[in-house]
Amino acid sequence: MTAEADEADVSPGAPPDVVPRPLLDTVPFQAPALTSPGSVRALRRRVRPWRLLPTPTGTPFTFVYAAVLVGTSLFTLLADPGLVSSALRESSTDAAHLAHTPVFVLVASALWIAGGVTSPFATGFLVVLTALERRIGSWRTAGVFLLGHVVATLATEVPVGLSVVAGYLPESSLHRLDYGISFGVAASVGALTGLLTPWLRWSVLLVFGGMLLDDLAAFADPMTSCGHLMALTVGVATWPLVRRRRRAFVSPVSPL
Repeated sequence: MTAEADEADVSPGAPPDVVPRPLLDTVPFQAPALTSPGSVRALRRRVRPWRLLPTPTGTPFTFVYAAVLVGTSLFTLLADPGLVSSALRESSTDAAHLAHTPVFVLVASALWIAGGVTSPFATGFLVVLTALERRIGSWRTAGVFLLGHVVATLATEVPVGLSVVAGYLPESSLHRLDYGISFGVAASVGALTGLLTPWLRWSVLLVFGGMLLDDLAAFADPMTSCGHLMALTVGVATWPLVRRRRRAFVSPVSPL
């Protein structure tokens, strides 16, 4: 290749951020591929693994909520067992508490992780809510989580209260210990799948839904298992909202 050909490959009017790739000698029909530094930076942002974790500026809702959950988890590990048991009972969203202090227990019950930080829902909380908040924003992520938590709780506990009143269940059923973030996480999983590609969406729903159905079949805690399935359904029902919000909130090259 001659010096004149080299000079001809670089157009004087080309944008400063576009750099031509040099052509190879003796290789015919080569397309002069151009690389934009801006597109390279966007690609690098997409593959940064630490963006799977919450940050105070990028995902403030998930970050602050996770800090609160770490604090309550440390409390359950280090505090007096009697004090911990009392705090959990007062935060329980059982039928008795829902009848007298519904708002308080619906909020307080979501400040604890059933099973502690080693629970799979603790990991799911960090990964799923971080991804969801990066796509639809803090307020809508909080709304999806709260909606799943409230709807699944009421859908499982209100029938218990009515069954006790009707005489089908003993009065002790009104004081069932019920707390944790799992309903909100299940709803967030359902909402997030609406933003994934079709094959990944249905794969996640199949795997996660299969796990929930397996828990229900085990019949260890059927009310909680039913609540998880209801919360997942609530999350799926929010697809129109989260998809519309994502189009307005995220640019085409925005990372995870």
